[in-house]
Amino acid sequence: MEKENIAVGLDIGTTKIVAMIGRKNEYGKLEILGVGKSKSLGVARGVVNNITQTIQSIQLAVAEAENNSGYRINDVVVGIAGQHIRSIQHSDYISRSNPEEVIGDRDIDLLINQVHKLAMLPGEEIIHVLPQEFKIDGQSEIKEPIGMYGGRLESSFHVVVGQASSIRNVGRCIQSSGIELSGLTLEPLASADAVLSQEEKEAGVALIDIGGGTTDLAIFKDGIIRHTAVIPFGGNVITDDIKEGCSIIEKQAELLKVKFGSAWPGENKDNEIVSIPGLRGREPKEISLKNLSKIIHARVVEIIEQVFAEIKAYGHEDPRKKLIAGIVLTGGGAQLQHIKQLVEYITGMDTRIGYPNEHLAGNSDEEISSPLYATAVGLVMNSIQNNTRSAVPIEVVVEVVKPVVQRQPEPQPVQNEVVAEEEKEVVYADIQPKKEKIQESTENKIRKSFFDKYVDKIRDFLDNAE
Repeated sequence: MEKENIAVGLDIGTTKIVAMIGRKNEYGKLEILGVGKSKSLGVARGVVNNITQTIQSIQLAVAEAENNSGYRINDVVVGIAGQHIRSIQHSDYISRSNPEEVIGDRDIDLLINQVHKLAMLPGEEIIHVLPQEFKIDGQSEIKEPIGMYGGRLESSFHVVVGQASSIRNVGRCIQSSGIELSGLTLEPLASADAVLSQEEKEAGVALIDIGGGTTDLAIFKDGIIRHTAVIPFGGNVITDDIKEGCSIIEKQAELLKVKFGSAWPGENKDNEIVSIPGLRGREPKEISLKNLSKIIHARVVEIIEQVFAEIKAYGHEDPRKKLIAGIVLTGGGAQLQHIKQLVEYITGMDTRIGYPNEHLAGNSDEEISSPLYATAVGLVMNSIQNNTRSAVPIEVVVEVVKPVVQRQPEPQPVQNEVVAEEEKEVVYADIQPKKEKIQESTENKIRKSFFDKYVDKIRDFLDNAE
């Protein structure tokens, strides 16, 4: 019997941690088997700042996902984000010793390894090297160089750089939670896989993922990743502004934002009031929805303007780099009322809300189709591409017990029939954790992504640190 390819993604965010277990069904769609969600403690702006609390939050999310699915998680693909992430454009080349031989995987690896040797700032490491367009002996705009002839192989690269210590801290949290790290993916790339179509990537599109602590940007053109950025502002700063502006506690501010918040103040009338319960016998506080919208509007405008500055830095105003498909908003912040209209107003670009339901099976829970889970869905899709067996079923152990039957010294024929009935096997079913040794799921990978080399480096570092 062929083993099931079960994939697991772990989204470690600033406000929530999501563990998602899924597999591909017969129609090629993603079937979600179980989801676990816990409040993220110990993470600020996408960076771990408290190891113990983060481990506890991961364990809670993983346990919930296991209970919901009936599978035990072995390893996970994790999303990397945070204010320490930055990206650079770089071009490099190699001169081939024998131009009469066709270009193969070895040449591409040689070129990529050369980029990995770039000098970085102290404490920084290259996480991701993404080849864009290749050039062979001066012939440009080649997307697939393998199988071609040439002496000089050149390529432009999108290089993602991050703080080594921040990434190792994430690795430590996962290892200490009792699970293995099978892969790393930049979160905006995971979200892009979940919500963008290939046509949009070809036409040119900017994906804006508004999370709890950061806002991630990924720009695609001609089907190739062109620019990534992480802005250190997200939904949390909007909540903080409401808390300060209305003099209420954080829990009330978050509820106000989710239930009554709007990014467009003109929508609310002056006489619309919400009453907030007072603290410990104090009088209830009345808050104008128009003032609430003004507070939210000011901060959202600031976030969108910073993102738009990054889009301009990519060169959107150049006709050759124009993003025809406009902007796609996803993440928890995309659920804010009228944010689509505000983004269109500020940028002048077509905008839509990105839902991950295109890749999900038809019977998926409506909650999972929310922009809130776009990154987690993208991470599960990434894990499926790696052909991992990241979770195994919790087996049902069946014990067969034969009861001891006392026979009479001189059995009568009628009694014999009764005894025969009593000798029937009694079956007791008991659900217990799988006892047999689980094979390491990453052994069956068909191909290794560029991230796998970095994952191996993190594993070596963590093993040596112990």
